This record gives sequence, structure tokens and C-alpha cells, in this order.
Amino acid sequence: MKKLFSFLFFSVPFLSYSQEKGLDKRIDEAFAPISNFFSEIVFFEIAGYPFVILLLVGSAAFFTVYFGFPNVRHFWTAINVVRGKYDDLDRDETGNKEGEVSHFQALATAVSGTVGNGNIAGVALAIALGGPGATFWMIVCGLLGMSTKFVECTLGVQYRDVGEDGTIYGGPMYYLSKGLKSRGWVKLGKVSAVLFAIFCIGGSFGGGNAAQSNQATIVLKDLLGLETTFAGAVIGLILAAFVGVIIIGGIKRIASVTEKIVPLMAALYILACLYILTINYSYIDDAIALILKEAFNPTAIGVGGIIGVLMVGFKRAAFSNEAGAGSASIAHSAVKTKYSASEGLVALLEPFIDTVVICTMTALVIIIFNSNGAFLYGGDGLGGVLIDGETYEGAGITSKAFAEYIPYSSEFLTIAVVLFAVSTMISWSYYGLQSWKYLFGRGKLADMTYKVLFLIFVIIGAAASMNSIWAFSDAMIFAMVFPNMVGLYLLFPIVKEELIKYLEAIKSK
Repeated sequence: MKKLFSFLFFSVPFLSYSQEKGLDKRIDEAFAPISNFFSEIVFFEIAGYPFVILLLVGSAAFFTVYFGFPNVRHFWTAINVVRGKYDDLDRDETGNKEGEVSHFQALATAVSGTVGNGNIAGVALAIALGGPGATFWMIVCGLLGMSTKFVECTLGVQYRDVGEDGTIYGGPMYYLSKGLKSRGWVKLGKVSAVLFAIFCIGGSFGGGNAAQSNQATIVLKDLLGLETTFAGAVIGLILAAFVGVIIIGGIKRIASVTEKIVPLMAALYILACLYILTINYSYIDDAIALILKEAFNPTAIGVGGIIGVLMVGFKRAAFSNEAGAGSASIAHSAVKTKYSASEGLVALLEPFIDTVVICTMTALVIIIFNSNGAFLYGGDGLGGVLIDGETYEGAGITSKAFAEYIPYSSEFLTIAVVLFAVSTMISWSYYGLQSWKYLFGRGKLADMTYKVLFLIFVIIGAAASMNSIWAFSDAMIFAMVFPNMVGLYLLFPIVKEELIKYLEAIKSK
């Protein structure tokens, strides 16, 4: 493997930049100002706190209470829907199912867009910055986010469009334009839909793409010992070629790939975490106690007290599970069903799987690894920490923790990070493409233009620094929240009606 990469790196003449400022550095310097610009706009503060985080958490709490804690009351029903127990209810009068994918495939596609490097690199970033207490607030955000996911994905199915060839077009663009129109807010719906589509395209380029290729590149460079000034760009080219082959096939091919990759890699990753936690079971109670203590009395360098660690935890959890951003409703809209609330219930499982289960496991592994003081919480204030005299960040921290307990874990985690990155990228390419089509039409030229731009961002993400890429990615993902919340707040009564209708159908079954 190392010989193959070395051959690729040193046999490409146009990448022969000087060691002082290579191609990766040039790309990063060009991209950093763009990243900083968007980050400053999106994360504007009120009373010293980012308003978008307050909006997300407050909205999630409201929906949780209004719908009577659906994250608890309807959890088992959601599992039964995924299992196919109520599939016969999804058929229309002719016996057919309108849609393109099953409940399980829709969930797998959407989960592949959330379960990924946010769980591996994002959790490490949260703990590096905010300390163990950030884990507690991530879990809280995940539990509340289940209700938000339920609302937005129900609306995604409720207001989807079906093309003449049976292709499904759905997501916030459609429930903002069609849903608000039905309530008399025509102009507001159009403006909100356009804004969401623009931000979603940015989110697909950033958090759903560049951030993923960035973390995949970090672990690949570390595993292969690549130190050239253009290694990131070359890895990006290889990833772009691989992703390009998959995304050309559309949602059916994406679903067929993600329903295989995501459950397998998630299962292997969870098993690896469980193994580490099992052999260190005596430390788990101490780790949990530390999480609870640090959640309300943080000691991480520069975290800024309880509100600071809360913000770190909420921010990383929201980035990971995307509840409130509306992106997952695009994938869920393609499901085969006639009851929109059925898929809303399926969707509430996402934040639970992503944040409550996988993120928590990752956090416990890192905290136990650091029980002997391997690094200082807070680090350099940017997400980097010093371990054994070397700086590690993001997925590199998680990799170091795994390597402490599992032989050849570097290879395993590298494969996991790369496959999670690829699965996230191909799912987000679908989200971004649907938004692109909403703005520019459904022709083949528009389709190909978007895919080329998407693949360019794979390369940018691999070459640029983690700070630049994640700042841009955060900004684009969280920008989607603003227009999406317009629709959720004005249309949630519709969701209540659809939920009652579906639950009654189940009872009469």
C-alpha cells in the first residue's frame, strides 16, 4: 500500500511544488478566508452565545414537549416500522408503494450522512476543546434532537414531489415552498426554500464532503507516513474518483451501497469500542462520574465555564446528527409509504444511533485513554492536543486512543474513517444535488455541473487544514437551520395530524 501511494505521489509532475510551500498549503491559504467569512456570519452571538445553537436546542426542547416526548413514547414503534412490521399499511389503493426505497434503506442512507467522522473526529474535537463534560451535553442534545428529526422528516414525506418517472424530490425546499403556500405564506415559503437550497449545497460541499475527506486524509497520511507537501491533494484525487463512480448512479445506487457499508462499519466500530470498554470496565464508572462532574464544573483549559462546555457539546452533537438542519429529510422523502409520519418515526432513531450510542462510546474510549493524563483537556484551543510530544487532532486523537488497546487498530480505524467518510459524502451528494436541481432544474447538465463541483471539494477538503475546513463546514451546516426552522415552526400542527392518523392506522391493523 505504501509503495502504491509513493508511486502515485512522486510520478505526478504537476504536483512538484517546493517543500517550503506545497500544493496543500496553497489550497489552504486560498480557502481559509472564505471559511472565516462564512463562520463569522453564521455564528453571530446574542448575549455572548451563538444564536443558532440556542435556536436549535430551544426548538428541540419545544418539539419534545409539544409532541409528548416522541423520542421515548414512540421509540419501539419506530423500530417496528424499520423492521417492516407495518409495511402493508404503506400500500395505496392499487397495492403499490409510492417511493423509491424502503424504510430501512432510507434510514441507512440518512444515517450514513450522520454516522461518520462527526462520531470519530467530532467527538474527539469536542473532548479536546471542552473536556469530558462535553459528552453529557452531546447526549442531551442527541435526545432532544430526536424530536426535531421526527418533525422535519414527516414534513419531508408530506410535501414531496414525484416526477413522471417515479423519481422522488423532497426535503425542506419542498415543504417550505409547498407547505407554507398551503398556509398562505407564499413569498415567505419561496424565499425560505431558496435560502435553504443554497445553504444545503454549501453544507454538501462542507460538512458532508470536505470535512469528511479532511479526516480521511489525516488518518491515511498518519498510517502511511506521508509527509509530502501535496499528499492531501493526491489522496483527495483518489477519493474523488471513487466517490464519483458511486454518485453517478443516483439514490438507488447510493441506498444499495450505504445499506451495506453503514451497518457493517457501524457494527465493527461499536464492537471495537465495546471491546475497549470491556477490558477497561473498572474505569467506566469513573469516566461517567467525570463526565457528570465536568458537565457542570469544567476544568478544561479555556473552555469558559458551564456555558462554554455546554456550547461545545451542543455544537458538535448538532453537527454530527444534523437534527434541525433538515438535510436528512431529503433522503427520508424517497421512502415507499403513504403515511408521512411513518418515516418521521423512523427518522427519530438517527440521533439516538448517532449521538446517544456511537458518540458516547467514542467519548468513553477517549476519556479512559486519557485517565493517565495522556493529554491536557483544552489543548491548543483549536482542537489539537499534545500526545507523546506530537500534536494530534480530530480522528488522530481517537486513533491514538484505539491504538492503546487494540493491535493493528490504526489500520482498522483508518478503514473505518475512510468508509464512513465515503458513505457520508455519497449521501450528502444526494442532498446537495436535490437542492441544486430545485434551483437550476432537473436537466443532465445541471446534474453534472453539481457533481463536478462536489468532487472538487473532495480535493479541497483533503488538502486544506482541519481548522479551515471545519469552520466552513460548521457554518454551512448550521446556516441551514435558519430557513428550516421557519418551516418547522409554521407547519408542526400538520405533523401532529399525520402522527395521529398513522397511529390510528396501526391500531386498526
